[in-house]
Amino acid sequence: MKKSVIILLFVTIPFMVAAQSYKGRVMILEENGDPVPAAAAAVYWAPAVPGGTSTTLVYTDSDGTFSIGKGSSRALVASYMGYKNDTLQVSSAVEEVEFLLYADAANLTAVTVTGRQQSNYISKLSDIKTEVITAAGLCKMACCNLAESFENSASVTVGYSDAVTGARQIRLLGLSGSYTQMLDENRPAMRGILAPFGLNYVPGQWLESIQIAKGTGSVVNGYEAVTGQINMEYRKPTAEVPLFVNLFLSQTLRTEANIASSLQLNDRLSTVVLAHASADPMEHDMNGDGFLDEPLTKQFNLANRWLYMAPNGTQLRFGYRGLYEDRRSGQKGFNWVKSGEERNNEMWGSRIMNKGVNGYIKLGVPLMNQLEHNHLEEPEGHVDPNIAFVLDYTLHGQQSYFGLRDYNASQQNVFANAVFMSSLGRLHKITFGLAAQLDWHNEELKLSDYDLNRNEFVYGVYGEYTFHLQDKFVLIAGARTDYNTLYGWLFTPKFNLKYNFSDALIFRASAGKGYRSPNLLADNIGVLSTGRRFDIENDLDIESAWTYGLNLTLDLPFGYNGPSSLSLDYFRTDFNNQIIVDQEYLWKAELPAVYFYNLDGRSFTNTYQADFTTTPFKGFTLLATFRYNDSKVTLRGQGLVDRPLTSKYKGVLNLQYATNMNIWTFDFTAQINGPARIPAFALEYPQVDAVASEDGYSPVYPMFFAQITRRFKGVDVYVGGENLLNYRQPYPVLSAEDPFSPSFNATAVWGPLMGIKVYAGMRLTIWK
Repeated sequence: MKKSVIILLFVTIPFMVAAQSYKGRVMILEENGDPVPAAAAAVYWAPAVPGGTSTTLVYTDSDGTFSIGKGSSRALVASYMGYKNDTLQVSSAVEEVEFLLYADAANLTAVTVTGRQQSNYISKLSDIKTEVITAAGLCKMACCNLAESFENSASVTVGYSDAVTGARQIRLLGLSGSYTQMLDENRPAMRGILAPFGLNYVPGQWLESIQIAKGTGSVVNGYEAVTGQINMEYRKPTAEVPLFVNLFLSQTLRTEANIASSLQLNDRLSTVVLAHASADPMEHDMNGDGFLDEPLTKQFNLANRWLYMAPNGTQLRFGYRGLYEDRRSGQKGFNWVKSGEERNNEMWGSRIMNKGVNGYIKLGVPLMNQLEHNHLEEPEGHVDPNIAFVLDYTLHGQQSYFGLRDYNASQQNVFANAVFMSSLGRLHKITFGLAAQLDWHNEELKLSDYDLNRNEFVYGVYGEYTFHLQDKFVLIAGARTDYNTLYGWLFTPKFNLKYNFSDALIFRASAGKGYRSPNLLADNIGVLSTGRRFDIENDLDIESAWTYGLNLTLDLPFGYNGPSSLSLDYFRTDFNNQIIVDQEYLWKAELPAVYFYNLDGRSFTNTYQADFTTTPFKGFTLLATFRYNDSKVTLRGQGLVDRPLTSKYKGVLNLQYATNMNIWTFDFTAQINGPARIPAFALEYPQVDAVASEDGYSPVYPMFFAQITRRFKGVDVYVGGENLLNYRQPYPVLSAEDPFSPSFNATAVWGPLMGIKVYAGMRLTIWK
């Protein structure tokens, strides 16, 4: 009831703000290479219709600055006599536009345009509630990989699945990341045995942006999105950056190198090469329990992506990727032999070797003649008839051991999707498609009698209808039916609604169902870092849940160069069935177990979140966000309780100040992390009980991050620090002194494992 009252209050307030305006500066590059302000340069919106005229034109002041109101198009043009015009596609996320114009000579290259973007923002254009982390946001911190790219977001929490192997897991809407569908430019990714370490295999500097869509999303990408979708957009072949180099070094001797090269071979064919190498060579045991705080790793990653654009509008995208990682963890001084080789089991150790390849093809074919298309006046959001085909293949293998357990797995996956999409008149759009997801899983767990192998084939058909009433109202209704060879027929309905009360006030609602096939060990890799036996019940069913969401995004009438932004969320997930991984049931038994069983009762989460962004004065941005979780599950012997190791709340405050032309950039982030219920078996240890509250919850703890970046010509140099207060979870490995006993357990992780980290790095960018 309270939620309805709050939403109704915001909807009915006669809240009006002035039309959005954009500020910026036009600079010209003199012969000596120095940029100087362009006085009286013309700035105007490009005509919305080819051959039309612009209705808004302004001229820059003596210092090159300008302010221009919102136009009928999003293409902003800067013009100055003797210099090349340039055009910038401007969105509401751009705070300050900066043009750099070059002399109009035949031997000079295209104009370079930069804009000061928000690092995180809620997309006002997306029909589904979507938080975007931009390239600027990915540079705010070290962002060595995807797992370290969410520090400024309260939507996503990243933690460890155990205190030994370094496996990372995200949480969205108060649930494990296994319920979030990961997408690689809208292709399903990080599935099966790739999931535990997949976040570490995406270098942050390979990415152009990350989109976090809450709720069940679209039916086009499958039925596996329960709590949301995280889509990764990589550097593009068409980017005019023939060379980008990122180097990184921390005080723990973590070293990393990333290289990206986008090359336009001709007007039709372009490619981007992405390379990564990293190593963690130093042993760290800051808490003195004898176990490494972070694993020793070596990783090599190579990708090559291609784009071919035919004159008729057909686009062919294809690429491949190779991966190798060697991960060693456990007690200091362990002799890390390979899996299958004879080893000395007087000490507890783990070695995980991952190898994989991926290849994909995406083909988009327009069904309308290009010349006919050019003479049409189309409404915003119009889609010409087109068909698209996607084919993706992944082969991944893992050889590993955890103490006395050997776990070897391999996986082949084929994803195929054929989509037809077209607008019907000015208000309607339809999408139809056929899809297939084929999985071959081979898993062997020694010292276990369970057969974990499976072949799972899914064949589906789907449709989606979109009603788009100008820029006021959008309704998306979709459904898909899939046949799963293990679980039978699955029906997935999804619904999304968006209503713009004004440019300053947007309301969204969503509802839908999602399914996911359980991967018992891959989804819960941390349980291998325990001394417990496994008790897996027969006839485990597919997991399914309904997710509902409401969002209100509004502009506030203050801010340096436009309105500030406030976003309010409420999402609820209700499980029909969930695979429960329970370490608290009969935990006092002589031989305790990890129990896997179907949900018998209720399991749900309620998530409330508020995000606020403002620019109080030039160059300074503030982002504040707060999330509260009410996440409960029914466990045997306990009934309905708070989900273990799930924090109640998280708050983030990010401050950034950038001087003119971003010469200096100063970033500071503060986090407050709320309490999480500590499992009953962990509270039996005096060291754990000493820091827990009376009702068995972890302490509230802060985290601080800072970074300073100095921009030179083509080179950014940065230094920074993480976990500046050096806060660490005490006693993360239970019975570390007796690692081969049933009481050994490294899964009760609720806080950071590593202390303060100081780093430095550089980013070299050579523009075409």
